[in-house]
Amino acid sequence: MNLMTERYDRIGEVYNGTRKADPYLYERMTSLLKPEREKTYLDLGCGTGNYTALFQSDAYRFIGMDPSEYMLNLAKERKPKELWLKGRADSIPLPDESIHGALSTLSIHHWEDLDASFKELNRVLYPKSQYLIFTSSPAQMRSYWLSHYFPEMMRKAIAQMPDPEQMKEALSRCGFDLVKRELYVVQPDLKDQFLYVGKERPELYLNKEIRKGISSFAMLTDKDELEQGLELLRQDMKTGTWTEVRKKYRNNEGDYLFLLIRKR
Repeated sequence: MNLMTERYDRIGEVYNGTRKADPYLYERMTSLLKPEREKTYLDLGCGTGNYTALFQSDAYRFIGMDPSEYMLNLAKERKPKELWLKGRADSIPLPDESIHGALSTLSIHHWEDLDASFKELNRVLYPKSQYLIFTSSPAQMRSYWLSHYFPEMMRKAIAQMPDPEQMKEALSRCGFDLVKRELYVVQPDLKDQFLYVGKERPELYLNKEIRKGISSFAMLTDKDELEQGLELLRQDMKTGTWTEVRKKYRNNEGDYLFLLIRKR
């Protein structure tokens, strides 16, 4: 078991409590990917299967795949009759051209090799199949006000995030074309408590359980920065200074984005 898998096993302990599928994001995934019920799809990096399970409940054939056995066991508890696979993006345990489409939700930044992963995905997808990525770009993340309170954590988080142009070039080398780009702005009622869930609700970051389910907080911050950042955030929320900090980090490029890709 590698270090990344071990860390995600630990995150999995709270994942189902904080990382609930968001209805709006699910609607956009369905609208963009356009799955057909008689075909088979793959959710790469499915975690505990929150979005995979929604597709399965709507009678779509979705296979969930993740490198963390702990997370997959939680997914199996929810949907024991569905197919869950242990695997990595660069080593998918499926036959050639056996999948009609694929989805990756906030997981691509954990891939060790984009080219190897996209080539492997190309192998298992039927020609002309679509692949949907939900992610954030380095430019978007630089506008997160979290950098004011947790600068080193955010520096590390941004450094591991592939740039969309970098992904586009890797996809092209591996037989894919980018066909659509759609921005997403975090909404106040967001149910999936990932990194920027507290964009307008800073109090969420004071909740230890929510932080445990966010990989940046769980993996990329040290104790001193975390404690100092949380204390400063508490003070700024009390005095109203947080509002001024928030204004400095506004942007017009969205907070996350969908990338719709098609195999040639």
